[in-house]
Amino acid sequence: MKYRFINQTIIVLLSLQILVSACHKKVTMPDPGTITKTTFGYMPDSTEVFLYTLTNRSGISMKVTNYGGIITSLLVPDSKGNHADVVLGYDSLSGYLAKTPYFGALIGRYGNRIAKGKFKLDGKQYTLALNDGPNHLHGGVKGFDKVLWEAAEFNTDSAVGLKLHYQSRDGEEGYPGNLDVIVTYTLNDSNRLAIEYNATTDKATPVNLTQHSYFNLAGSGDIKSHELMISASKYNVVENTLIPTGELREVKGTPFDFNIAKPIGRDLQAAGGKPVGYDHNFILDTKGIHDLAARVVEPSSGRIMEVYTDQPAVQFYTGNFLDGTIRGKSGKVYEQYDGFCLETQHFPDSPNQAAFPTTILKPGEQYHTKTIFKFSAR
Repeated sequence: MKYRFINQTIIVLLSLQILVSACHKKVTMPDPGTITKTTFGYMPDSTEVFLYTLTNRSGISMKVTNYGGIITSLLVPDSKGNHADVVLGYDSLSGYLAKTPYFGALIGRYGNRIAKGKFKLDGKQYTLALNDGPNHLHGGVKGFDKVLWEAAEFNTDSAVGLKLHYQSRDGEEGYPGNLDVIVTYTLNDSNRLAIEYNATTDKATPVNLTQHSYFNLAGSGDIKSHELMISASKYNVVENTLIPTGELREVKGTPFDFNIAKPIGRDLQAAGGKPVGYDHNFILDTKGIHDLAARVVEPSSGRIMEVYTDQPAVQFYTGNFLDGTIRGKSGKVYEQYDGFCLETQHFPDSPNQAAFPTTILKPGEQYHTKTIFKFSAR
């Protein structure tokens, strides 16, 4: 009887151990996404520049450098699970240090154009650099795309991310006020890339931050067959230097109507411009971050990109100024229309056009905006 009791006790204990082990296995979470940090190169003054690789648990991998907050690579699966890099750019830092059309960069203080590089604020005239013909573009000669950001990695149960911080000094590129900026990239396991912008200032100043990635959902070739929808019933009419005239024109019956998805190339030539193509600000009909602002489908791969934003507009640009003189990743020559941009933003030249929504940030106020790029395949 004594031995039978001992044997039964051992059996019970073993059973409990197996049960506990099974419970532990049941509640074990999958491995979180990963972040790696490597040296990307060195600035002319020998300052080290870093490259961060963010990979979520769904297999999307994104590379970001703290130089300009640039997204240098974004690997996204197609309908068969094959990955391709869907953003234009360079393999090394040297490409980004040379003259480049803002591939993948954070843009500030002011995304898009300010006419003649001038604006008046609180009775004072401010003069900015003219770096786009007669106008000021994307923050000037050394905008936020050309500075080093402080970077901090973070990892949660369902996302990986990078928080970037930069302080733009009073008078930098001609803008007033010390502007403290934080931009956060968050890549979650649902294949959503969220970009959050926060800023404060000690003096009134224009602020219009955006992200300037050139997308090609096929991974190569031109983007004419990509099917685009933009939820916008009006767009800004521009003059020949791409400054808004002030007219908000209905898209209906024009080449600018993307309310029903159509191939980008269908009305591309009719969009006009020199060079020809889309480089226009569309006024969104959406009411907030939960409304679909734009949707792009690449038919051959099945890749889909959806855009959600709380901004009032989006600049749609078809890479019109790409002219075959730039060699990008793996020596790829970037030709006209090889990439498109959807830059969520306020209107161009708003500091000079009182009828447009204001872009002036004042002391004590908090600048906050968010855009989400969601990737999938069909």
